[in-house]
Amino acid sequence: MKAKTEMAADQPKPFTTGITKAMVRQHAYELFRDKLPDHPLTLEDWVMAEKDLVGNLQAENRF
Repeated sequence: MKAKTEMAADQPKPFTTGITKAMVRQHAYELFRDKLPDHPLTLEDWVMAEKDLVGNLQAENRF
């Protein structure tokens, strides 16, 4: 079985209106505290961090 290789990705532009790169970056660093700095974030990590941030903001009625 082949091992899945994770490639580091630059932070993409947020796809949600009203969300900034800085907001997503801060949330990603909080989410992946155990992963960083040894392993860089992948594109999937960035997308998951943005979705989680938006979900949290909606739950708090701030977005």
